[in-house]
Amino acid sequence: MITVVGDDRAGLVDALSGAITRHGGNWEQSHLAELAGKFAGVVLVTVPPSSSHDLKAELDAIEARGLLHIVVEAAKPSAAATPVHRYSVDIVGQDHPGIVYEISHALAENGVGIEEFGSEVVPAPMGGHLFQARATVGTPESMTLDGLQVLLEGVASDLMVDLEFHPE
Repeated sequence: MITVVGDDRAGLVDALSGAITRHGGNWEQSHLAELAGKFAGVVLVTVPPSSSHDLKAELDAIEARGLLHIVVEAAKPSAAATPVHRYSVDIVGQDHPGIVYEISHALAENGVGIEEFGSEVVPAPMGGHLFQARATVGTPESMTLDGLQVLLEGVASDLMVDLEFHPE
């Protein structure tokens, strides 16, 4: 698992993917994004054990050139219970502090894990700003889609946000 962050500029993914390829690595999964002038991401890579030291040395050289801050860690299977059901939840409402906390707290309190989360604040058509997010969540066996809806709709009414649910 490789985590990267740095000032956004052209060539960052090229530098990273080139190092991985030169050492026989396979880029399996990633989430990369530019946000507020910074580039950040997480990349899951497999590499032959005989090449891991050399790949780490090349990644250290990329970091030494000031392109990216790079952290390499061995990926481990999640210790959390494997979710039985996956759902996407769209969240939209007037932007204000606390939306992410209240929703994530309700999910965590009920054993629901957030697998992916993306959000943005955009201008609202009638003025102000809208908070928009999409979360992919994994629920335990005991929680159905109806149970997830009841849980989050209680929070949503207090936050004055709208929710839309989609089975994955």
